[in-house]
Amino acid sequence: MTLREFDFHFQELLGIPETSRADSSWNGVQIECSDKPITRVACAVDACRASAERAADLKADLLFVHHGLFWGRPVAVTGTHYGRLKTFLDNDLALYAVHLPLDRHDTLGNNAVMAKKLGLEEISPFGEYHGVNIGWRGELASPKTMDEIATTLFGGPDELIGTLPFGPEEIRTVGIVSGGAPYDVTQAIDQGLDLYITGEAAHSVYHNCLEAGINVIFGGHYQTETFGVRAIAEYCQTTLSLESAFVELPTGL
Repeated sequence: MTLREFDFHFQELLGIPETSRADSSWNGVQIECSDKPITRVACAVDACRASAERAADLKADLLFVHHGLFWGRPVAVTGTHYGRLKTFLDNDLALYAVHLPLDRHDTLGNNAVMAKKLGLEEISPFGEYHGVNIGWRGELASPKTMDEIATTLFGGPDELIGTLPFGPEEIRTVGIVSGGAPYDVTQAIDQGLDLYITGEAAHSVYHNCLEAGINVIFGGHYQTETFGVRAIAEYCQTTLSLESAFVELPTGL
């Protein structure tokens, strides 16, 4: 598979053009490699020097990430940005970034994978951002506690950034938007959901959640956005017959 074929495949599969107006990320190929076949892919949440070095150690031809190096406007090739780009170029490593399309995809996306892992039913789009729904909502077949949900998704309550346990103890309806979306809890409140799950926390949503009587789980920006990247690694391995690996570089945030 050539880099051009890889790009064409994922542009179509993930619906990348559909979010072009809503997404500041430069989705798709951000750094080319030489004219060689793409046979080995590394996948990580963030494009950084460490992920590029790990991908090079794995002899990957391409690094697939959720958070790329280019956002909205050109950045001078100096300092840390220069160091990151040099690592890719020195190792003939392509960089492929997919932001909002990987949040919203109905099978491989961060939010869809979490919804499936929770066993949500009657799933529907949720979490509007600049006219595009990037999350999912649904209903549990049987009620669960916040601790049970935290254990299912993240390994336990101690692995979370924090919680706001202001809603019912028995949770049935859940809305999910991965990453930095604490303010989208207002949409969960408007829809009368029992629980909202996102990555980052924000002080300013505390009293709104308390007064509305909703539960919130802050799973961490990094942690909530490993789900889709892991799914892409598995897809590359099983469907595209490319050697693939997930590069774990947790930030704790």
